[in-house]
Amino acid sequence: MIFLAYALVCLIFGTTFLAIKIGVDAGAPPFFSAGLRFFLAGAILFLWMVWKRKASFSLLLRKEMLFTGATLTFGTFSTLYWAEQYVSSGLAAVLSATGPIMILLLQTAILRQKSPKHSLYGCIIGCIGVLLLVLPNLSVDVSPLWIVGCGAILIGECCYATGALYSKKVINRMSDVSPIAMNAAQMMVGGAMMFILSVFTEEVHLESFASFQTAGSLIYLIVIGSMVGHTLFYWLVAKTNPVFPSTWLYISPPIAVGVGVLFYDETISWITLLGIITIIGGTVLVNAGALRQLIVKRRLKE
Repeated sequence: MIFLAYALVCLIFGTTFLAIKIGVDAGAPPFFSAGLRFFLAGAILFLWMVWKRKASFSLLLRKEMLFTGATLTFGTFSTLYWAEQYVSSGLAAVLSATGPIMILLLQTAILRQKSPKHSLYGCIIGCIGVLLLVLPNLSVDVSPLWIVGCGAILIGECCYATGALYSKKVINRMSDVSPIAMNAAQMMVGGAMMFILSVFTEEVHLESFASFQTAGSLIYLIVIGSMVGHTLFYWLVAKTNPVFPSTWLYISPPIAVGVGVLFYDETISWITLLGIITIIGGTVLVNAGALRQLIVKRRLKE
């Protein structure tokens, strides 16, 4: 069951990038559709946890949920949804895989934590991979919005890294609260923030959600991407540890690139492929210590 759940997490998270791309290309307002996705998914999960008496509505008013919602959901996905209007789903997935590298940079530069050499080498390799993805495209006629879109995704990953580091402290401090309830609450808060951003930045016409592409994309992202994917992820965390489920970051980008090429006519060059391999290799190096500990623990259990 653990490996089946892990395979589903990798597949689901790898396909959500294309689902976002299909929705925004079909005319769905990026901020409003992102807010709808996360607020509805979070509300359904949160009400389920309240019904099971594993959460209370007071959780929504905690300042911890405000900050994690602002970083993990709002900061990460508002930039991603906006950027996917101008970049391919595969490129968005690969750039999103820089999240662990951003965490390392924040730990080293701001928290002044010493990092192993292999993690620093992984960070450098990952940055080279980003350059391999971006620089070749600058030599052709590329829209400035494409460049801004790539930068927006990287900024979003900085928000993700900030939220991830903070959420670790929150989970330890609020050990009596279910992680699934906390995730649902922060999704609701982040979704509400995206609704507010949508009011001031875009025109929303409900008929834009009437097409098969936009409606199908939204339903898939709410039910499969957020509710099923995130619930399976937290179930894996509870059954194993935080490291093993997070390795989806190494597998989902190639899946995202593959489904984009097969089903959405996205293109890929050998330099792009090299950039993908380099970023994934750098991400693995950044987390090599944690992965080694996971393997040792498994062997000891066996």
